[in-house]
Amino acid sequence: MTSTASQQELVQFLEDRFACAQACTECARTCALRASLVDPDAAEDQDIVRRKGILCAEVCDATCRVLSEQGRMDEGAEAAIRVQLEWTRTVCLECAHVFDRHPGAEDAAKACRDCARACTDFMSTLD
Repeated sequence: MTSTASQQELVQFLEDRFACAQACTECARTCALRASLVDPDAAEDQDIVRRKGILCAEVCDATCRVLSEQGRMDEGAEAAIRVQLEWTRTVCLECAHVFDRHPGAEDAAKACRDCARACTDFMSTLD
């Protein structure tokens, strides 16, 4: 019976990990698109949108890569993933707040919040 429970926990862990990676991928794509729509020579407030979008895309892409790696989940790996997820969540929420102040960036703000939520959800499975 224990092996069935362990298998179910492993399947759930992998599903949660995949869902988080998917949210990171979507956020990276959306933020990169939003950043590409801003004129590099735009006013300072638009430049902040562009820079935050690029940063968020890069962080989410890195997190997706970390989550996609097929390594052992020992304490060291789990701690590293937790740090990566916390960083991603923080950057995503900061980016969402910047996008909130700019018309047309609603979808990007939502993708950022969805990614932050997925990171939070996945971190809860690491306890």
